[in-house]
Amino acid sequence: MSATSIAPTPEAVIVAETGRGKFQVEARAGSSAIVIDEPVSSGGLGSGPNPYDLLCAALGACTAMTIRLYATQKQWSVARISVRVVHHRKTLTARDAFDREIMLDGDLSDEQRTRLLQIAERCPVHLTLDHGADIRTTLAPVQSKPADPVASNQHMDHVKEACGA
Repeated sequence: MSATSIAPTPEAVIVAETGRGKFQVEARAGSSAIVIDEPVSSGGLGSGPNPYDLLCAALGACTAMTIRLYATQKQWSVARISVRVVHHRKTLTARDAFDREIMLDGDLSDEQRTRLLQIAERCPVHLTLDHGADIRTTLAPVQSKPADPVASNQHMDHVKEACGA
């Protein structure tokens, strides 16, 4: 590894300005990319979700994936899973809150629905948000170019663990 490169790490996501608009960035994870921006009313181009939208999307996606894996393992009849997530925070120093509404389309008993709600509480992103996280920040050397993002199965491994697989 050269002194001017950042070592790739599992699930590394590289975010860089696009040069279009004041806030637009592109996030690259593995071979996928997504444009992230602020709404026009906040000075952005409105060309993509904002960072809080992505947090909500991460929670909703992980919830749906965790429920799907568990339902599949149990061979329960779940035709479709939808998750609606809304983020709230009154001030920068207040605790964040997420309202999560899960819609389960399928032939499920009340007991199965209750169990799937319990499983949703164990999705890895839910646990990350619930427990908090330590964030370590460093400055890369001035001439450094970020390494290509590296995809991994870490998230799905945690989903399987949450479902007891």
